[in-house]
Amino acid sequence: MSDEESEIIETAPAIAPGLALALAEEEDAPVRRRGPDPLAALRTWQPRTRLGRMVANGEILTYEQALATGLPIREVEIVDALLPGLEDDVLAVNMIQRMTDSGRRVRFNVLCVVGNNDGYVGLAICKGKEVASTIKKAIDKAKLSLIPVMRGNGSWESGGGPGTSVPLKITGRSGSTRVTLMPAPSGKGLVIGDYGRRVLQLAGVTDVWSRSAGQTRTTINYAKATFNALVELNKTRFSEGDKRRLNIISGRGNQ
Repeated sequence: MSDEESEIIETAPAIAPGLALALAEEEDAPVRRRGPDPLAALRTWQPRTRLGRMVANGEILTYEQALATGLPIREVEIVDALLPGLEDDVLAVNMIQRMTDSGRRVRFNVLCVVGNNDGYVGLAICKGKEVASTIKKAIDKAKLSLIPVMRGNGSWESGGGPGTSVPLKITGRSGSTRVTLMPAPSGKGLVIGDYGRRVLQLAGVTDVWSRSAGQTRTTINYAKATFNALVELNKTRFSEGDKRRLNIISGRGNQ
């Protein structure tokens, strides 16, 4: 590589990973797709907020830097640009019928969770007249409600290495449902109900014990209680010594 080429690479403007991926796919030959292109919105994105303009200009390159600014995240494209490859899971689609003077009114209630399987997860519930549009709205709302997930080795059976469980016992509530997450050793797996397991998988937690109480058959409350337990976990303060002893990490493990 010549000196001129190396200077060009060094002076090339920085760009968020999601934007780089969107522009790279645009330059490639068109490929037949199944369904809408998730990166299409990034190619035509016109930022409307201060944080959005900072991301588009290359001043912010990671989601951690965006959180450190203290500015609210109000555009879905910011999340797509800084955390590409987020996975989504539709937990429940419920049909709601209501009789009115003009006839029967049908609406849909959608619960969705998104995450990167490595320290970030978001959950949202939306209502709408059509299933497809309501699912998209729920996914976008869940992306705007992303939280960093605190992980650690809180079990006495755990050894060294990165945290794969929760650092301490924590309880989340939603309605009459209460879900308690307890530290488990590495390799135990997720000992929790199906909807709580799907939330924790996208959050990047791989080992946990759990205990539940109340009306646990309510899908929405059970998933929200699991998510609220992770929210409560972020409110806990640890000393530097406890963080090192429990191998606590918050957010992505490989930043």
